[in-house]
Amino acid sequence: MQVPSSLRAFLVGISLLAPLALAACSDESQQKQAGGPPAMPPMPVSIVTVKAEAIPIVNELPGRVTPTRIAEVRPRVSGIVIERVFTQGSQVKEGDVLYRIDPEPFRLRVASAEAALQRAQAEQLNATQNANRNKELQARNVASTQALENSVAALAKADADVASARAALSTAKLDLQYADVTAPISGRIGRALITEGALVGSGTPEALATIQQLDPIYADFTQSVNDLLNLRRAAAAGTITGANGNEAPVRLLFDDGTPYQHNGRLLFAEVTVDATTGQVTMRGQFPNPEDDLLPGMYVRIQIEQGVEKSAIAVPQQAVQRDTGGQALVYVVDGESKIAIRPVQTGRVVGGRSVITDGLNPGDKVVVEGFQKIRPGAPVAPQEWKPETASAAPVPSAPAATSAQ
Repeated sequence: MQVPSSLRAFLVGISLLAPLALAACSDESQQKQAGGPPAMPPMPVSIVTVKAEAIPIVNELPGRVTPTRIAEVRPRVSGIVIERVFTQGSQVKEGDVLYRIDPEPFRLRVASAEAALQRAQAEQLNATQNANRNKELQARNVASTQALENSVAALAKADADVASARAALSTAKLDLQYADVTAPISGRIGRALITEGALVGSGTPEALATIQQLDPIYADFTQSVNDLLNLRRAAAAGTITGANGNEAPVRLLFDDGTPYQHNGRLLFAEVTVDATTGQVTMRGQFPNPEDDLLPGMYVRIQIEQGVEKSAIAVPQQAVQRDTGGQALVYVVDGESKIAIRPVQTGRVVGGRSVITDGLNPGDKVVVEGFQKIRPGAPVAPQEWKPETASAAPVPSAPAATSAQ
């Protein structure tokens, strides 16, 4: 029987496809025996091995700039202002003349006091001569004892009149001197609060001007009393060192975060607590030769209040947050697999978060490579190199903030 050509072609195709189907079935059975598709290679991640180290406790606190000294310029005598000598906003020295009050009335008082002194001295001379004459007459029994006693009393009164006239002359000269209103302190003077022609006096409620000493300058800042107590307890327990507040170095940051070029020193901390805020006020002193710091400026103060001896810190980028806000880190276990570890974070120092709970020395924390890892996944860890990382460099004076 002759086979049709179409059937013959179908049979030939079947014979060619059969070996391929058998090979595919063989490969599938081999994959099933091997446990599924081939496993993905371990993902490379960058890690840091945490260790206990000494980390300074640097707190950043809000503050305001205040002048070292401030003085109101006030007249000591009454009169008409005839001249303003100083330039508003300029630097003045102690003793510089700022205003001049009309001196003519005071010159006349000085002349009158000098005349009164001369009259008193003339009377003193006459009383002295009478007393001496009565003493001689009494010695010759010519004058009576009563006359001698009267002359001696008159001399004493003349002496008192001379002393009173000299005091009046000194007062008049002092008033004449006070006609020149001088600077009580050195510093920068503000705007003039009165003009020429104004009548001023020692009882005038308004000052003539205000002088503020700006170099050095103060920065007053506050800290929670609970934070201070925690530092003292930690120092007593021995977990931190160098917690002597009177020797704490301080640095200043402007409102925009720019560091001030001069370091300061802590002067004191108040011994009382503000009842409304629970804060303790502290004061730092800073040099201000360029007048970059002005009274009333808002600043941030960095103060080193000790050194934590056995602290654990990781790069800030290693700390992740879950949907509930809980801080966590990825760690590599002994089998080079990923595990999630919840942690408690403290302050941030130089781009690193201080971990107060959840990590131990020797733990390997993932810093880079979070995109393709999951708990239980194998990884290929390698040490993180900060110099090639995208993180910002650590500043010379690390900032510190409280944990959120």
